[in-house]
Parts: sequence; C-alpha cells; structure tokens
Amino acid sequence: MNKLGILEGILFVVGDEGINLKSLCEIMNIEIEEAKELLLKLKESYASEERGIRISYLGDAFKLTTKECHKEYYQKLVENPDNNTLSPSSLEVLAIIAYNQPITRVEIDTMRGVKSSHIIRKLVAKGLIKEAGKSKLPGRPNLYRTTSEFLDCFGLSSLKELPNLELDEQTEPESELFTSIYKEDKNELGV
Repeated sequence: MNKLGILEGILFVVGDEGINLKSLCEIMNIEIEEAKELLLKLKESYASEERGIRISYLGDAFKLTTKECHKEYYQKLVENPDNNTLSPSSLEVLAIIAYNQPITRVEIDTMRGVKSSHIIRKLVAKGLIKEAGKSKLPGRPNLYRTTSEFLDCFGLSSLKELPNLELDEQTEPESELFTSIYKEDKNELGV
C-alpha cells in the first residue's frame, strides 16, 4: 500500500478545507508520528522546482496550495477574458449564494447535493463572492456573500433587484395511506 499516494489523494479530496492531523490518522489508521513523517516526505517531494503545489499548514489543517512563485500565472488565468464565462454549476452556486447569503459551503453542498469547494474558490478568485465572516455553527465555517462585482456583472444596483423565485411545486392530492385506487370485483372473488 502506497501511503504517500493515499495521503496525496486525501489532501486533494479535502480541497481548501484541509484536514487536521487527528482526522488524517483516523482515516489512514496510522499513528501521529507516522502521519508527520509522511507529511514531511510529501512536502519534500513538492519542494522541487518542477512541482507547482505544496503542502501548507493553515488554520489547524494541512492542505494543498499553489506555490507563491507562480502567482503571476495564476493571476493571468483569473484575469483572462476567455476564462470569464460561468459554467452552469458556477451559476447554480452563485444563485444559491445570492438568494441565501450569508451561507456556508456545507449549506451550499447540501442544497446542490455535490461538493462546491472548487466552484467557490473560482467565484472568489473572480471577485463575484467573498468570505463574509464565520458562522456560529460548530467548526466556525466561512460564510459567503456576493460582492459589488457580482452586482456589476449582472447589471444590478442592489440585491433587491434579483428576480423573485417562484417555485412551481406540483402538489399531488393527498390520499389516505390505506386507500387503494384499485377496486375489488366481488364477483371474481366468489362472493
């Protein structure tokens, strides 16, 4: 079993949330000293100039981050007009935030049914959303809200100009639990 590969995969999957040492040990079923050793080995392998990522320890969690020396290229990526289109999933996350702000990533994930951390990072990088403090929920997750750039991008002067959402809920008539739509033919039953 390649524990370095497993560690790298775990760090990739947890994304910008990161993972603390205790959780890492529980998931990999290893002791703290072995986890520290594996983190150090992986960190050293990322130190090479050929690598574009590194392991950072931020906010009591280990996470993969980009190297500072490549910042100018990442900035070009964000500022490139060809990359300024929003995917349907980005628009979905943006709408959820706009109508429910401030909101946590976990709440967004719950509404969508899929992870949204990558999309949230992109929307923050594009300046359409921003962190707006910490929730009072356990773990104190970040709260997100739209920015003035969001309003500019969509030609709105305020959030009050967002269209009203009218959910067309198909309501089925209530039926009793034990009522059947099928009728018995008493003649067929021999009665």
